[in-house]
Amino acid sequence: MQRDPEDEVVDAVMSASRALLAVVARSLAAVDEDVTLPQYRALVVLAQHGPRRPVDLAEALAVTPSTATRMCDRLVARELAVRERVAEDRREVRVLLSDRGRDLVDEVTRRRRTELAGLLGALSAAQRSSVVQALRTFADAAGEVPEPDWAVVV
Repeated sequence: MQRDPEDEVVDAVMSASRALLAVVARSLAAVDEDVTLPQYRALVVLAQHGPRRPVDLAEALAVTPSTATRMCDRLVARELAVRERVAEDRREVRVLLSDRGRDLVDEVTRRRRTELAGLLGALSAAQRSSVVQALRTFADAAGEVPEPDWAVVV
């Protein structure tokens, strides 16, 4: 029985996403065992897009505003993020990366890049080219900011 091509694509992405998540988890654990993956994702969103209102961060993370607010509380308590009042409207609060938060994102990114380079080094040049094209298309479809536009380049 022949498999549905859409199922094959989904299966391949599911397998790759598990491998990529494992790289992220290892890289994060090596830097800070107390930061959860959802908290790290919030830090990455702040690194990519700059200061955000908690409600906007909630939307970007696909969580409820109360969940994002609690996450921001934890990140601020750990000094990975700071809250600031908007000058034009003192009632409005935005969350942004602290220097410590930026350092964490940068170090995890460096570790991820190193591990991924090792994994990709096992592929032929043609295979790497195919991976680049497919993953750029996938990232664009997901609305991700291109890596050179925000991350540390080692």
